[in-house]
Amino acid sequence: MKRNFKPFFQSNIFLPVIVVILGFLTATLLILVVGKNPGAMYSAIVQVISGFDLRSNSFNPRYIGEWFVMSMPLILCGLSMGFAARTGLFNIGAEGQYIAGLTAAQYMAVLGPQIPILHWIMTLLAAITAGAIWGGLVGWFKAQFNVSEVVATIMMNYIALFGSRIVTLSISGTNSYHTPDFPKTALLRSPILEYITNGSRINHGLWFTLAAVIFFWVMMEKTRFGYSLRATGFNKDAARYGGINIKSTLTISMAIAGAFAGLAGAIVALGSFNYGRVLAGQDGYGFDGIAVALVGNCRAWGTALSGLFFGMLKSAQPLMQSRQIPREITGIIIGLAVVFISFKKKDGQ
Repeated sequence: MKRNFKPFFQSNIFLPVIVVILGFLTATLLILVVGKNPGAMYSAIVQVISGFDLRSNSFNPRYIGEWFVMSMPLILCGLSMGFAARTGLFNIGAEGQYIAGLTAAQYMAVLGPQIPILHWIMTLLAAITAGAIWGGLVGWFKAQFNVSEVVATIMMNYIALFGSRIVTLSISGTNSYHTPDFPKTALLRSPILEYITNGSRINHGLWFTLAAVIFFWVMMEKTRFGYSLRATGFNKDAARYGGINIKSTLTISMAIAGAFAGLAGAIVALGSFNYGRVLAGQDGYGFDGIAVALVGNCRAWGTALSGLFFGMLKSAQPLMQSRQIPREITGIIIGLAVVFISFKKKDGQ
């Protein structure tokens, strides 16, 4: 009797693992073709995720901390894309929503009340609100006027970037590159986490990222509102017939998606820098979040694991380069993973 392995390869659990393995196999072959040792790539990855340097038999947990620092905004922007996708929307605007959140956080950090704890709570709320408004506008355009969310979010990305420059430059004491230093009350720094990871930039954003993943999972999988979101994503006409308000669902979905990206902006602004930046270009977390969500199958925990994977690759780039492995190889692995995941048929989702 011939066994059918098709369901295994289309599994929501195993398919991402398979495409990652295929990506690494292809990258290994490419490294061999250019005459390099692929073992150097894998040793760099081991050092990032464990802190252990196989070459010198030394241990430095700072690499682990920096891995999480790189992964946090990727996870949050992946959640932004994934949450909208579950409602049938394609959110290319996570980058703009991230910038809106980052800008609001920087503004509040410089000008907000310098009261311990309250200050950074206000900056986080400002960032989440800014991201939610930026995303919610697109959802409202879609709901009221049937404006393509793809076109709208692409344009909103540029508006956010140039608007961010105008807002940031309006802060007193700002030059062409950065604002005055943030007060310590606005920073997300965690002395305990920094000590554990030997002086890495890991910060309290770690807990907010974990909370966001749990919120996504509970909201989407365990609530009636999440059911209405998923129903809208499967079939808008059927959802409307079932009594679901499609217009409000689309608007709220994009607002929540924007809130995730806005939180990512705050964590980068207050966790990785001591001052506000006048952005000359886009950081790219929002666009990377699209790939993170696709590989994570737009599920909460899948996106979290995918974000850790992407963060691992990006954190390993400098180590790979120091070992004569082109850093671009990580981009190839990421690109191949997305290409392979796209082979999945729609009925397997």
